[in-house]
Amino acid sequence: MANVPTGPAQILARFGDQSVACSQYALSKLGVDRSHCFLKIDEYIILCVPFQLGFKRSLFLASLSKQELTFFQRYVNGIVGLSISFFPPNRQEPIKLYVRCNLATIGQMKGRENVGLFVVDFKNTPDDYVTLLGNYLDSQERLRVLYDDYGKTGIRMTPEVAKLIGYNMYATITEPSSGAKRIQVYSFSTKVLEHLEAGSGTERPPGTSVAYQLFFRKYRISAAGTVESTTMLPKGIVRTVSKLAFSPELVEIVDDYWYNTRSNPGAVSM
Repeated sequence: MANVPTGPAQILARFGDQSVACSQYALSKLGVDRSHCFLKIDEYIILCVPFQLGFKRSLFLASLSKQELTFFQRYVNGIVGLSISFFPPNRQEPIKLYVRCNLATIGQMKGRENVGLFVVDFKNTPDDYVTLLGNYLDSQERLRVLYDDYGKTGIRMTPEVAKLIGYNMYATITEPSSGAKRIQVYSFSTKVLEHLEAGSGTERPPGTSVAYQLFFRKYRISAAGTVESTTMLPKGIVRTVSKLAFSPELVEIVDDYWYNTRSNPGAVSM
């Protein structure tokens, strides 16, 4: 795949209509300094956290009461300042930006009491910011290619593999109608997870939506899944195979694993 364009104009031509959902993973990869992200509205300084970052429009969350949200409504459609710092990996100095914005809307975050959602439109987009987002979006495109490639081969989770891959031997499954249950990961790829549940395991019909938590040294991975099949094994053990949605953290883990096994074929018994 071609490298990300180096010029801001090229990046905008390629990614300009895309945005970044600010998960913990994305914030870490972008190097967002959460202690230095705030909106300046008139003489007020509001500490906030990115919720979605785009090249022209971005969304931020801030802890505000209903009364404060009502008060700041008077500044909608006015000019505000965004101050935000990034400390990307492999960089010695932070990137500190100040962006003039138009305050498009303010509202309460759905389902989150005392959390305000600020929508701002950039009047200018700094080149460093364009490059940061462009690099991140390019990396996600490359990970999606690996998601497809590595989805074809399962990895059997033996103790040797767990040690090599940095898996903490702990995982859970959650359904909308029940709490988290511990599971044993039998094998996995970027696209498929096969797990076992003892005695009290549940036979889930195909199509059931589930959510997994997988604990690795590098990441605590949350992955959405859809059950493909369930089989009752002897002694009441339930074997479940689920299709996994794209998880960049899991793709990174699997990519590291295959790289290490290629570099040192004797590291694990296949």
